[in-house]
This record gives sequence, structure tokens and C-alpha cells, in this order.
Amino acid sequence: MNAIEDRPAALITGRGIDAIGDGIWLLHGQGQSFVADVGGGLLVIDSGPGGGVTAGMIEALRTQTQLPVLALCYSHGHLGYNAGVKQWLDHAAQRGEPVPRVMAHANVLARQRRYRDTQRMQERMAEIQFRHASGALAGKLRHIPPTETFHDGITVGHGARRAEILWAPSETDDAVAVWLPGSRLLYGGPAVIDSIPNIGTPFRTMRDTVRWAETLERLAGLQPETVVREFGATLHGADTCQHVLLRTAAALRWMREEVVRLMNAGCNEREMLAALQPPADLFEQPWMQPTYGDPTYIARDIYRSENGWWDRNATTLHPAAPDAVAREIAAAIGDHGAVVRHARALAERGETQLALHVIDLLAQAPADNPHAVEARQLKAEWLRARAKEVRSYVSRSLYVAAAMVLEDRPDDTFGIH
Repeated sequence: MNAIEDRPAALITGRGIDAIGDGIWLLHGQGQSFVADVGGGLLVIDSGPGGGVTAGMIEALRTQTQLPVLALCYSHGHLGYNAGVKQWLDHAAQRGEPVPRVMAHANVLARQRRYRDTQRMQERMAEIQFRHASGALAGKLRHIPPTETFHDGITVGHGARRAEILWAPSETDDAVAVWLPGSRLLYGGPAVIDSIPNIGTPFRTMRDTVRWAETLERLAGLQPETVVREFGATLHGADTCQHVLLRTAAALRWMREEVVRLMNAGCNEREMLAALQPPADLFEQPWMQPTYGDPTYIARDIYRSENGWWDRNATTLHPAAPDAVAREIAAAIGDHGAVVRHARALAERGETQLALHVIDLLAQAPADNPHAVEARQLKAEWLRARAKEVRSYVSRSLYVAAAMVLEDRPDDTFGIH
């Protein structure tokens, strides 16, 4: 079984197929794969994660149409979304049909090269983020290259049913959207989801906030009457589509302007985060909920894109080894018990995050004295408490993963503490 099949509901959207228009369907797999009759055959966006999930997608599709698959296209280059390509090709061969085109934006090739170079890191990040045991995904995140690439876009099919595949840089620089001009229907791919745009994810490379806003504005310019999202319910009505696309873009532009304003005022990253006050009319909307990403993630990506890695504390420019620093901080504290008591008092008052900052004075030290051991146990307990306090799926996963490290449960810490 492909390990991706065991991913939680954050990525696997269920089973089966939904008809959303004449000759247009959503297949549930890793995200919602988009299928359209483009005139005598089918365009399939995302082949799924492979194994039983992809097999179920193919089976579900054949309950609705017997048209051949003309083309498979990657919505973007993240691992798992197209691990099932071979199953679709085999299916076409079994039916005696021509080999489907396998298409992707040209940037997918560079992404796949990077992922091959950092294979174990990618696997471990996925294990942590999606709550697998260490080693569960080793060797199981497959890289299947497309056989055909494009840059700005490509058209598949003909006539009123044709599909225009558009470059839509957003979560990735290789993302695409699909525009069906005949039905004025847009499939937004990873650019359009049912939660706050996934910018600034802690384990990933930086994502361009303004470029994502530009993509949403360009898609709104098509004047769609229906917008199908990679995750979440379909948007119906021209006014609703415009409102969601343009208000999301406005929120991203506000965030960039405000972070830059605070940087120009002299704030370092933590000061910027403390001062940030996202306006409710932009960020407290049903489609902007922080159920996967978080507004502060976006702010931190913007900060890093303009400031670099330095946190403006000169001590950190050329730091000593982490273990040595933690050991000396612990040695400099005359009363370890006082640190533990103060941290406990903060936690008891509900100040869990402050308690974590204080307990780190001891918890990170490579020592086995009773107070250090207690500090690590308390930190694990409070990390699990923090996981219940935040809404972001990614944050919850990282809190729990760090707690497991402190509890000596995994065999690979991946630098988490």
C-alpha cells in the first residue's frame, strides 16, 4: 500500500465522485481531482496518491463516463498528488486506448530534482507534518516526471468544451488552474482552497505572497461563474466567485504592506508578530480560517523574504553549538527549581506559551539531573496543550512531533525539540 493512502483528512478528501456540471466531475483522493470532457475525451487533473486511492478514483470515474482519458495534468509538483500516474496509463492500455498525455508546468521538473536531492528530508517532513511514524514514508514518495511541459499555459480539447490550463503560481511556482470558457467554470488548483492561503508553512521554502495575490486577481479577471476548489466546497455565482477571489487577494496584499510597515518601523520578527493585527473583515471570513496554515505563517514568510535569516540579535550571527549554549545557560541558573516553579505557575494561569519559553532554559540542556528531566517532561506536556489551543493543522502536528521527541518515542528527532 502506498503510504500516502494513510494520510489524514487534511489531504485525503474522501472517496467517490461528484458531478458538478455537464461532463465535469470531482474525484476524491489527495485533494479533489478535476475531470472534464474536453471534446471526445477526458482531461484529468491529478492522478492521485497511487494504490487503493487511485484505483478507487478510476473505478468511480467509470461509473459516470466511458470516455477515454486524453491527458493527465499535474495541478502542482508536491509529492503524492501524482504518484498514481502509472495506474491511469495501465488503465488506458487495458481498454485499448491511446497513451494519455502526461503534462505539467515546466517548473515541476526543477522541483522534482530538488526533492530527489533532499529525499530523506522530504520524507521526514511529510512524516512529521502528516503524523506518520518515523520511517513510515521512507522510499515511498515517488517522483514520476511528466512527459510534456508548458510555461504560460496550454489548451486541451476543442470547441466549446476546450480546457485552458493556465499557469497559476501560488502555493508553488508550478501550480496551474483550469478554465473552461464554454461553461465559465474555473478549477483553481492549489491557488484556491477553503482556508487561508498556505503561505509560510514552517517546513517549506518561501512562497511569494504578492504573486499569489496577483494570481487570484488574474483568475478573477476571467469572470468565472463557478469556482471549483482543490479543497472545500465549490463556489457558485459570479458575485460570490469575485468576492472570494478578490478579498483573498486583498488580504494577502494587506499582510505584505503591514509587515513591511512594521519592518520599516524597526521591528524584528518577534516584535512584528506581536504588533500584527489582521483586520477581521479580511481575515475572519469562512474561506480564510486558519485550519491548515495561519496568518502569522504568512507574515513570517514576508519578513524572511525582505530581511534574510538574521533575527537582529547580534549574538546569533555566529552562534555556539546548541548543546553548549543550553548547557551553559542551565549552569548559570543558580536555582533550577525556581525556573520549574515559575514555569508551572505560568502554565497554571493558562500562559502555556510563556511557560514554554521559561522551561526552555532547562529543557534544552543535555543533562539528566532531576530538574532537567522534569523540564523536558513538562515541555512535552505543554506542547500537547498548545496543540489543542491552535487551529492550524500544521502547528498541531509540529507540537505533537516535538512532544514525542521529548518523550523518547521516535527514533529520528530531525532536529525538533
